[in-house]
Amino acid sequence: MKDPILHCFPEVDELFRSLADLIVDIANKAIEEKGEFTFVLSGGNSPRKLYELLSSSFYRDKIDWTKVFFFFGDERYVPSNNPESNALMAKETMFDRLPIPDSNIYRVNTSFSPEQAAQGYEEVLEAHFGERIMQFDLILLGLGNDSHTASLFPYSSVLVDMDSAVKAVFVNELNTYRITFTAPLINRAKHIVFLVYGKEKAEAVKHVFGEVHDSQKYPAQLIHPNPGLLYWFMDVGVSSFLKGSLLHS
Repeated sequence: MKDPILHCFPEVDELFRSLADLIVDIANKAIEEKGEFTFVLSGGNSPRKLYELLSSSFYRDKIDWTKVFFFFGDERYVPSNNPESNALMAKETMFDRLPIPDSNIYRVNTSFSPEQAAQGYEEVLEAHFGERIMQFDLILLGLGNDSHTASLFPYSSVLVDMDSAVKAVFVNELNTYRITFTAPLINRAKHIVFLVYGKEKAEAVKHVFGEVHDSQKYPAQLIHPNPGLLYWFMDVGVSSFLKGSLLHS
């Protein structure tokens, strides 16, 4: 298993530019090799500026967006027009600004029950990949203050599910359902990127990289692609305790 590739930036804007450059590079190589780039998006507030940057005039012509297929690593169990929807955030910050065919965007259908939504999304993934291995070119992940990622929350049943690709999970502390990729599906990816910044995330990062391995308590510890590559893009606010092993960019 390869060690994670760690990048630390003094400024968040520099972090976003470097990550956008990496995405462009991975996308273009995938398109050249197999005619498409499969990109799994993260939700929440952390990637908002990244999506805006990718859809800006500086980056929009660097990728053939008609050959990019978008997926969501997790989704909140809310209507598609709800401000909390991850798909709606991506639409407003990126999809509406780029020449992306709607057929290239694979959203979770939350009009069904949570279990049906999860099963339906897994079927959507299977239909896209067909006879190929369900392996994404790039999965973007965030990190919660409790060291969860996607909707893999501490002590939730989904953490031990080794068979499913997508699951519905009830998050007790939020009193709501989420639809999420499982860790085995995430770990098949060719590239995985954690995007983490802000001092409030420092403790969570410290737990993930700490000496104590407890993936039930710190679910992001489950993420270790093999043979894929794992990147962490962080600012100095969350990574100062790792400074001895960081690759500075």
